[in-house]
Amino acid sequence: MQYDISLSYCKFYLKKSIGAAGKTYIVQMAAGSSGSAVFTTKFEWYSSVLQSVKTAVVGVEAAVGTSGAAAPSFGPLHVYETVFHGFSAVLTEEEVLRLEEMPGVVGVYPDSFKQLHTTRTPEFLGLNYSQGLWPESHLGVDVIIGVLDSGVWPESNSFSDHRMPPVPARWKGACEVGQDFNVSLCNRKLIGARSFYKGYEAMAGAINESLEYKSPRDSDGHGTHTASTAAGRFVYRASLYGYAEGTAKGTAPLARVAVYKVCWAQGCVDSDILAAFDQAVADGVDILSLSLGGQVSPYYLDSIAIGTFGAAKRGVFTSASAGNSGPMPMSAANIAPWITTVGAGTIDRDFPANVILGDGTVIRGVSLYSGPGLGIAKLSLVASSHAALIKSANGTAVAGLCMAGSLDPELVAGKLVLCERGNNPRVAKGLVVLEAGGVGMILANAATDGEGLIADSHLLPATAVGYQGGNTIRLYIQSSPNPVAMIQFQGTQLNIKPAPVVASFSSRGPNSQTPEILKPDLLAPGVNILAAWTGASGPTGLPFDQRRVKFNIVSGTSMSCPHVSGIAALLKGAHPDWSPAAIKSALMTSATVLDNSNGVLLDEATDHLSSPFDFGAGAVQPERAMDPGLVYDLLPQDYVNFLCALNYSATEVQVIDHAAAMCPSPAVSPNDLNYPSFSAILNQPASTPQSPSSSSSSSSSSRLMVATFSRTLTNVGSVANAVYRSRVVAPPGVILTVKPAMLVFSTLGEKHMFKLIVEVAPANYLLPGEAETMFGFLTWTDGTHVVQSPIAITRQSQNPLTPTQ
Repeated sequence: MQYDISLSYCKFYLKKSIGAAGKTYIVQMAAGSSGSAVFTTKFEWYSSVLQSVKTAVVGVEAAVGTSGAAAPSFGPLHVYETVFHGFSAVLTEEEVLRLEEMPGVVGVYPDSFKQLHTTRTPEFLGLNYSQGLWPESHLGVDVIIGVLDSGVWPESNSFSDHRMPPVPARWKGACEVGQDFNVSLCNRKLIGARSFYKGYEAMAGAINESLEYKSPRDSDGHGTHTASTAAGRFVYRASLYGYAEGTAKGTAPLARVAVYKVCWAQGCVDSDILAAFDQAVADGVDILSLSLGGQVSPYYLDSIAIGTFGAAKRGVFTSASAGNSGPMPMSAANIAPWITTVGAGTIDRDFPANVILGDGTVIRGVSLYSGPGLGIAKLSLVASSHAALIKSANGTAVAGLCMAGSLDPELVAGKLVLCERGNNPRVAKGLVVLEAGGVGMILANAATDGEGLIADSHLLPATAVGYQGGNTIRLYIQSSPNPVAMIQFQGTQLNIKPAPVVASFSSRGPNSQTPEILKPDLLAPGVNILAAWTGASGPTGLPFDQRRVKFNIVSGTSMSCPHVSGIAALLKGAHPDWSPAAIKSALMTSATVLDNSNGVLLDEATDHLSSPFDFGAGAVQPERAMDPGLVYDLLPQDYVNFLCALNYSATEVQVIDHAAAMCPSPAVSPNDLNYPSFSAILNQPASTPQSPSSSSSSSSSSRLMVATFSRTLTNVGSVANAVYRSRVVAPPGVILTVKPAMLVFSTLGEKHMFKLIVEVAPANYLLPGEAETMFGFLTWTDGTHVVQSPIAITRQSQNPLTPTQ
């Protein structure tokens, strides 16, 4: 089962009784503005602001009603006071225009939808009981992780508080009472649970309480899975129908969990997400885990970027999923530099279910099917496109995808059916085959899916194969007069090599909003992850799946994100004085670009080498992150300087920072943000294209393009006296220079600055508007610590019609 990231941006409108159409908006108020002289609460003040605007538009009677009190439908939906200042409300276009003209109003922004985007992984990550990060952090016991997701199934053993110490006294959160949820369901492990739905109901209508819980209880399973992945307790003999059997545990098994339910049947609404950020930081969380996202937009229009910036200012670390739109380039979401953006990789565990064709060809497949097998005899094999119920071009295409009602039972009965991935859910295709009389299914990837395989808990004997495997099966069916095959289910296999491999679905860089920041930041386990599940939904999450399980195996960057959230909690426990930026730096500079066979990380989609646009700084290594030696630290003002360098207006910066913009003079470069990775964007004038081989060095070397980066490193190593020497790995044709090449530290906390200079000749073979990227690495080492950063060098040819910035 895999969760996809997408943004519907559907427009939902409510018809108010006054006859005007309205939709929800988020209204930002200036941080310094206040109605405290007249009103006792922000809610009263904002209600008055709204009433005055609506009175001007619709008249007094409609705005206040016959009693003289403000009509309930005209009040604020949410009030924001911590990571953001303002409120959300249902407004008409005319009311928006009037609000924007009022003093103290910074901006008014339309609400929108976002969508939701593990027994062995702690061992795979190198965590162990006897030494290292787990004992040093006391398994994260007093660190609080706030999970913004679809809620929680509190009865799961993963949230048991057996023998846990009292809740930290600093905790200010609450356990909300709602549908099938009461205060007694929270404990010393699950210390808080809230739900946010006012924005959702304003946009999508009332929640159907017969289908989902209008409370923190999770009817979907996604939130329970992510929360237990980050911080689930030890649960022995956990499995999904025998698959992945072992002791389930989160990466921070004793960390506290606070759940903020923001996602519902049709998605997650910005105004609710922002309200959850506001409340979580006020409650006292240390870590925010966010396995959801949407379309990339400027940071001042992105509720996640705005909310997480406010959290970072208050010392809260945020981990967020990169999204599941890979392997498409420039698809990564949650890309603000103050967010740790996490891609997904495989682990050294697999669930093979190979296809054996009649000619002996073996094709790799995976499956979590747990029912009776198909025996050892090969069965007749048919391509679903050859078994269409409606004999037409459209009927054949629909049958190829195994859509409902598309298959002819006379051609399918008793056979294995080859279906194509796409359009309808993977497991639903198996139900179509089953209802048509088929006995098994082979699900072949489309070209866009490549070779990445997702294991599903199928309803009939079924397996998933890659795109090339699917083509091989099709050719065999076409060439054989009597095609036959069998599926060989092999259970759980461990110690798979190579691992990790970048998951084909994991969203990729470059950063579509600010290419000066390399994204994603990290890779973490996100394929076939076992974790706790809801008791309200089957393992496939589909309405017709009546099975119920305590643990489920799911894939997605939604699963990789909480791994990093849990590791960040461990680092916070081991180093309580570290800032969110220091934690992020430790995670990134200690990551590895090698797999468990000592080869460079591969891309599952192509089986070729991957790059920092796929894995960021590399695969996370918790034990090395505990003692990184040096960190690239940041203060909130550094991010403000970065936004100013992007030429954001004072108002746009204020939307994010919630304070009047204080841009430095002289202006700084975006390259100077003290980030743990480097991305050089070099614009070259358009020229007559030449082939790469004919691009003479003599004609281009005289005009090298140069990018300079300023960085500061802080000594957080185990010893005060340390000498770090730099080493660079440069791609062909690129000159990388570090000044100074050596840094000498004499005290802990000491800081030293250096510059990285990138020089490269223009690529004369690039057409106007084209770009190419090469990659290098910078490493600082004292003989014990290795502080490594990826470097992306992008040459892009300017379009003659586009002015150079």
